[in-house]
Amino acid sequence: MTLADSPLSRRLLLGAGAALLATPAIAQAPWPNRPIRLVVPFGPGGSTDVLARLLTEQMAPRLGQPFVIDNRPGAGATLGTGLVADAAPDGYTVLLSAISAFSVGSTLYRGRISWDPVRSFAHLGMIQSGYYALMAHNGTPYRNPAELAAAARARPGIGYATSGVGSLPHLFMLRFAQQAQIELQHIPYRGGAQAVNDVVAGVVPVTLDGIASSVALMREGRIRGIGITGPTRQALFPDMPTFVESGFPGLVAEGWAGMAMPAATPRPIQDRFAAVLKEVLELPAIVARYAQLAIDPGTRFGDAAQAFVAQEVETWRPLVLASGATVD
Repeated sequence: MTLADSPLSRRLLLGAGAALLATPAIAQAPWPNRPIRLVVPFGPGGSTDVLARLLTEQMAPRLGQPFVIDNRPGAGATLGTGLVADAAPDGYTVLLSAISAFSVGSTLYRGRISWDPVRSFAHLGMIQSGYYALMAHNGTPYRNPAELAAAARARPGIGYATSGVGSLPHLFMLRFAQQAQIELQHIPYRGGAQAVNDVVAGVVPVTLDGIASSVALMREGRIRGIGITGPTRQALFPDMPTFVESGFPGLVAEGWAGMAMPAATPRPIQDRFAAVLKEVLELPAIVARYAQLAIDPGTRFGDAAQAFVAQEVETWRPLVLASGATVD
């Protein structure tokens, strides 16, 4: 009996064959087969966090796996964004991308971040676009941006709260102060919800935040909306004037948010995630909820979302540099 005919040899050959057969099955394991982590680079309760939870509640059963929301605020949303850029490109770490990190933070923190807003990410789809509301504590006398500007001229240093240094609300308020030729004091928080709550409590007189997170507060009269960053008034709050009609031409800003994965994530995973996201955004219940929050659902997915983010970065870069905003 030769070595090749021995029982040991036959067992080794059978084992090797089984291993070879098993290898492709492991490599081609269906995605997803475990929970998906969604990093939200803002604190809980803010407008983007609200959308993250709303959408993933519908996406989870369609993908067959739950989502774990991981709030990682800080550094103008660039902290949580960087965590996803450095994550394994396996489809199990997703970013709630936002204009604050990509259009503003990528330029403002350019010496402190190692990721690129376009090349480091696969932008899967946009989930919303909408405007920001300037809101004041009920005990203040302000009814529109012009009255706030007049008060700041008489008493320089009125404080305003935002979701953080380098956020779009921070940049917008810098532009407002420059155009109005006034001095305001920036009070950064680690999320829009905390900023809004302190204005409701009277700790800070005003804040600028995404309208979605404060619709209920304004409807209940717990905080007063005094300005909208859109080009026209909003149907939900027809009495809230725009900055433009308050005497500040060109002072318009539209916020956006999306979902992204590390750039090297396999394309089939990207495509499946984007398809489920698009399906959920078109659900009648989601469309109705978006209308209640005064925001528009995203309409760009896949390559169109990637191109949109690239364009936004180029549009905002000169504005960030010209604003004089710093991270200190």
